[in-house]
Amino acid sequence: MIGRITILGASAMGSALCTPMVQAGWEVRLWGTQFDDGLIDLYMRGEPHPMTSVAVSREVKLYRSAQLKEAMRGADVAVISVASGGVPAITELVLPYMSKLDSLWLTAKGFWETPEGHVELLPETMRRIAAKARVTMPPIVSVGGPVIAKECARGKPTATVFGCHDLDIANKYARTASTEAYRIEVTSDEIGLDIYSALKNAYAIALGIADGRGELTAFPEQNLRAAIFVQAIRELGRIGEALGAHPDSIYTLAGIGDLEVTGTSGRNKFYGMRIGRGEDPERALEQMQGLGQTVEGVRATELGVRLLKQRVPDLLEQLPLLRAINKTLFEGGRDAYGDIVKASLPTLPHGPAPRTEATSSSSRAEAGRSGLLKRIVSKLFGGGHSA
Repeated sequence: MIGRITILGASAMGSALCTPMVQAGWEVRLWGTQFDDGLIDLYMRGEPHPMTSVAVSREVKLYRSAQLKEAMRGADVAVISVASGGVPAITELVLPYMSKLDSLWLTAKGFWETPEGHVELLPETMRRIAAKARVTMPPIVSVGGPVIAKECARGKPTATVFGCHDLDIANKYARTASTEAYRIEVTSDEIGLDIYSALKNAYAIALGIADGRGELTAFPEQNLRAAIFVQAIRELGRIGEALGAHPDSIYTLAGIGDLEVTGTSGRNKFYGMRIGRGEDPERALEQMQGLGQTVEGVRATELGVRLLKQRVPDLLEQLPLLRAINKTLFEGGRDAYGDIVKASLPTLPHGPAPRTEATSSSSRAEAGRSGLLKRIVSKLFGGGHSA
């Protein structure tokens, strides 16, 4: 046995994470929140999660919401695996056990707004809660990247990312949690990982709008989809760098990889499809929530825009696609498709620009970015992933 790991949250991702952790040799406990007791009962009967169609391994010890103390007893690692809105409450519940943990992992993706109106990244929220309670927070490992819960639960090939300010800690857990199918890339860029993990959900809505429009007209919008994808990566990169992320991180599993998966499948994409087919955004969201489907991209858009207004307000002018998504969801935008098209396609040229020193500098900068991308591609496909 490598150690004891307690996964806090028995939803699709929490239950799916049990598969690689058991295979890697951990003693796995799965604790359900008060909203998960019905799921825990299902697992106890050997029935699968409704979304993954995979039963939890019999080697996993199951705990209902009233059994948190038992679930945390002797745990070396705890994993907060709930929707982003539940992270502060779970963090507070775990405070009495933090001093005995070697690490606290986080799979949730999103932001949090304080009562004073300040928007934070989730690890910032967790550290603030611990500091207020005068509790020493163990090292946080953010778990992100392109992971579909159903595939992870089935043991299908999966590449994920472990991010921690202390790279040695990320490497430690990458070594002890990797399996033949579940491989882990590590990064010290916790900021980039958390930002891209949250905001990719917003941009996935835009990709879904294009797909929904294609269904509505019976004519695929693949050209537009490609333009949206590139613009989304461009904007995510700008946001990440402005907030302190490493400039190369957007080209990794945490950036391009995560957006590709989320924009191809998942609730955020399907929500966008409903809008693209002409449904009212608010009504579509209510219907999905009524079915127990959390659409993280809606809240991520709202809080992401507020975060940027608070920290880098001038940057929003360089983010037309994010502004278009926000307009559709929160500003009564009537033409979601048209706004997304306008934000994603290159601007119309207005005649040839004279070749000046500024133009030459711009060309050199573009050549530098091209060289950077070539080096990144060479690294990704020539040297493999860290693990």
